[in-house]
Amino acid sequence: MSRLLDAFETAVSPSYRIFGLVDTIVDTYAPHADRTNWLLSAPGMIYLQVPPQVIRASVRLESWSTAPPASEAQWSGTEDVEVGLPGGDLALETIDGGQEEVPLILPSSGLYRMRWQWIFSREGGPFTSPLAGHREILPMPPGNEEKLNGADQYCLVQIWRTAASEETE
Repeated sequence: MSRLLDAFETAVSPSYRIFGLVDTIVDTYAPHADRTNWLLSAPGMIYLQVPPQVIRASVRLESWSTAPPASEAQWSGTEDVEVGLPGGDLALETIDGGQEEVPLILPSSGLYRMRWQWIFSREGGPFTSPLAGHREILPMPPGNEEKLNGADQYCLVQIWRTAASEETE
C-alpha cells in the first residue's frame, strides 16, 4: 500500500511561461524538448509550461513510498514523466528567480516517476494553451478551488521511486 512520506507547499512565479523542479546537483539548462508537451524534461529536471496569463502558481510537492492512488478530482491537465534524480535534493526553478531549495525528503537518489496535475483559477480565466502550435482556451473544471490560495494555477506533483528494471507506463 502506498503511503505519503513527505509534503511541501509553496508558491512560484513562472518566468518565460515555465517553472521547473530540478535536482540541485545538476547543471540546469533549458531542455531542447518537444514544446507540444506540457512537461519538458531532461536528466535531473522537469519543467512545466504554463499559460501566459499565469502570474503566480501554488505548488504542492508530495513524496510517496510507491505510486499514489489515482485522484478523484477533475484537473485541467495531468501528465506523468520519469526522470533520474542523481542527488535527490530538489529545488523549484524559474529563469528569472533562479533556484529555491525545497525541503522535500526523497527516499534516495535514483529513478523517479512524477505525476503532475494542475488546475486554473476560474476567476482569473480564460487561460490559453502555452503549447507550441496551440492557442485554444483551456478547460477549467470545478473542484480544487480552495487549493489555489489566491494563485492563478495550482499544481500537485506526486513523486515516487521506481526500480530501474520497471517498465514505464
